[in-house]
Amino acid sequence: MSRRLLPRRTAATSGQLAAARQVASLLLGYPDEELLGRLPLLRAAVAPLPVQVAGPLGRFLDHLETTSLTEQQAAYVEIFDLRRRCSLYLTYYAYGDTRKRGMALLQFKHLYSRAGLTLTDDELPDHLAVVLEFTATGDPARGERLLREHRAGLELIRLALEERRSPYAWVLQAVCATLPPVRAEDEEAVLRLAREGPPTEEVGLDPYGATPFAPPEYLPPATPGPRSGFPAGAPA
Repeated sequence: MSRRLLPRRTAATSGQLAAARQVASLLLGYPDEELLGRLPLLRAAVAPLPVQVAGPLGRFLDHLETTSLTEQQAAYVEIFDLRRRCSLYLTYYAYGDTRKRGMALLQFKHLYSRAGLTLTDDELPDHLAVVLEFTATGDPARGERLLREHRAGLELIRLALEERRSPYAWVLQAVCATLPPVRAEDEEAVLRLAREGPPTEEVGLDPYGATPFAPPEYLPPATPGPRSGFPAGAPA
């Protein structure tokens, strides 16, 4: 695996950061006709962003326009639902399949509740798309803190997607470009995760095989569907 870590945060206003993270949140959801219908709006939102963010997001939008929806949906399931190293559930990288992860999920929900936001029943609070939506439209400061706290997991996801040459790597590159430079301890944590897997993992240290990553109580619904996050009408 490449050890290249993105060097620095892109210069962006708070509004640009929010726009970038909202767009990334939508692009990391399960692809459907609604997403494709939003492509003109997404391009308009991406156009004024700094090049470090607009470039990779624009390339992913090009991919959506030139790839059939059926192919996109199959690729999404294969990458994110069947590959542990590419899982979008951030607390998995910090806690593995342990009870500590359950407590961390409750803390995520508590942060959302304090911001006046309530999750829909079909999504876990640590899904990256949900965290990005919270950061963009809920509480930017607390959302940024969550992203920084789980930076090692974010970087591992990005590196794994780049290794697989997945178009979703562009979305993760844009997300990481909205964050400060990677600290030495985060770089060490990324390399340790790549080598050993999540700490105290109960399912063993097999290198992220093609099986669901979580026990039944953590798994989302078996039928793939949109990563809706917060319900319509949530504060923006």
